[in-house]
Amino acid sequence: MKLKHLSLITLTIMMASCATSSKQSEPEPLGMGIRLENLDTTVSPQQDFYQFACGGWMQLNPLTDEYSRFGSFDKLGLKSQEDVKYIVDSLSRQENPSGSIEQKIGDLYNLVMDSVCRNADGIRPLRPYIDRVMAWQSRSDMWKDLPDLYVDGLCGMFEVYVDADMKSSKENLVQTQQGGYAMGQREYYLENDEKTASIRAQYLKHVERMFGLFGIENPAASAQTVLRMETALAQAAYDNVTLRDPETNYNKMTIEQAAQAVPQIDWDTYLTAIGLPETKQIALCQQPHMQEVGRMLDTESLADLKTYFVWQMIDHPAGMLSDEVDEANFDFYGRVISGKKAPAPRWKRAVSTCNSRLGEAVGQIYVRLNFPEENKQRMQQLVRNLQVALGERIDAQEWMSDSTKAVAHEKLDAFYVKIGYPDKWRDYTALDINPQDSYLENIIRSNRFETAYQFRFAGRPVDRDRWYMTPQTVNAYYNPTTNEICFPAAILQYPFFDMSADDAFNYGAIGVVIGHEMTHGFDDQGSQFDKDGNLRLWWTKEDREKFEERTKVMADYFDSIYVAPGVHANGRFTLGENMADHGGLMVAFQAFKNATKDNPLPVIEGYSPEQRFFMAYAGVWAGNIRDEEILSRTKADPHSLGRWRTNGQLPHIDAWYEAFNVTEDSEMYVPKEQRVTIW
Repeated sequence: MKLKHLSLITLTIMMASCATSSKQSEPEPLGMGIRLENLDTTVSPQQDFYQFACGGWMQLNPLTDEYSRFGSFDKLGLKSQEDVKYIVDSLSRQENPSGSIEQKIGDLYNLVMDSVCRNADGIRPLRPYIDRVMAWQSRSDMWKDLPDLYVDGLCGMFEVYVDADMKSSKENLVQTQQGGYAMGQREYYLENDEKTASIRAQYLKHVERMFGLFGIENPAASAQTVLRMETALAQAAYDNVTLRDPETNYNKMTIEQAAQAVPQIDWDTYLTAIGLPETKQIALCQQPHMQEVGRMLDTESLADLKTYFVWQMIDHPAGMLSDEVDEANFDFYGRVISGKKAPAPRWKRAVSTCNSRLGEAVGQIYVRLNFPEENKQRMQQLVRNLQVALGERIDAQEWMSDSTKAVAHEKLDAFYVKIGYPDKWRDYTALDINPQDSYLENIIRSNRFETAYQFRFAGRPVDRDRWYMTPQTVNAYYNPTTNEICFPAAILQYPFFDMSADDAFNYGAIGVVIGHEMTHGFDDQGSQFDKDGNLRLWWTKEDREKFEERTKVMADYFDSIYVAPGVHANGRFTLGENMADHGGLMVAFQAFKNATKDNPLPVIEGYSPEQRFFMAYAGVWAGNIRDEEILSRTKADPHSLGRWRTNGQLPHIDAWYEAFNVTEDSEMYVPKEQRVTIW
């Protein structure tokens, strides 16, 4: 039975009052924040700190079938999902005015949940799009349809987006991004170790299976065509290390120059058709890949191009069709790539869809229910304290000249800080969610709405108040072109932030996260941008050389780590994140000592404040992970694995040695002269 209509405000107040009464009835005393059951005290912290600090948590939180990795981030993410589920599920049971944000959220949630309709529809919602491609008789037909199909979110060999011009950061610039290979990481196509070769062979079978489900003729031969063409795109693409080099990826040019670089694409016509008319300049960010795209569009047979684009049209929306198609899709991307045993429950996928398609509308309710104002105020103070500490760390560096320090301080002082939620929310009026249409048709309309939203920034000044994460996202970010650090509401909870815990815990957890994002402004990438967000070298030549000598120590150290038998970490790919972890630890520990110098904290449960600081840090990275996911993340994730964000970082922090009396006998001991010394 449907509930009578409740306005968004009424629903919010009703749920907020319930949440408030619950919190008032269960006050928590100020404590150390560390939960003893999460420790493994059978292991010496000097020998394996990750196991000591996280072993209990790992035992209490075993991997379930739906997860390839489950850690503290994921556990808090699950809480955020449950909080959002309560919101969207409540709205989905109401009678909401047509066109209202309540109607859009509730109906979108119901569309994802309604597997009965999707199974009855089968592949029917996608069939007109496939038929459209199969009907091409010439390249002229192809070029007529490709822009529309790209905006629909169904196919494309490359991405087009609008973002700040890295060398004129107050202005937006149309840019391209490499892509077009379904496995996502070029290494899956190019590396020939046994595990990667096995994944590639299973991918070929997967493509053949999916073609068969959609009635495509000669599915085995068609799968070979797809793999050949995707491999060619992957070969031309930059690897993950090169993608991290801003200068290499800055290829701004006029449209006339783009036509010379990739003459096979009529840039004026194509850009106008996708919604970017009057574009005068563009950045072909990975130009070799774009040139391969041009070659393929010009020389591949029309039949093979049709096969390739039909595959994309099957692959991209596979999770939005029948259970049969969805399960086949999961068999490869879930089981083979990630090692999952079962897909996530449907309600989680429905929540994820609402978050991705109506994120700020959902977030507006979320923060009213889950983000007390006092949390924001405490966080603002922590950020200020971390800025002071980072300034002190800059001043303390003997290897950095006074002139470079002065410019570094200017950049630090110019940080734009975002906490919790945006001051201005997005308008979703133009997004049509119609429950009479299929889930896929609604998502295609959403794709077009989102593309139009992104492209509206072209030719306009950069909007510094725009958020790139929703409030209900458990994460944080630094954006170099706006020199901003952002901490959404959802991450400001245990185990990152605890209003009932003392400074040892909060500086060790969220304090390091704050310091991490600040340090991104000074990592190997962020340090190439000035205080205004422009890609400009502001270091002296000598200081930059010293900086790079120190960063190489970290890259080499992580290169030497075995994450699995025969598999090394990629120290150069993960360098920026590893530097941010290192800087976050150094800066947060300094801020912690500053905050407690006049009021020292006591020993609690036998652990000193300094020990609790590092235990809180490790607890943030607690987690279990499958072997397949270790391989996948080593190829795709610029962050080190959780174990190594602890055991790979702490041996370079002198204060950790002092806190735990770590000596040369420890397996984690690194001689002082071999430790990273940056901040």
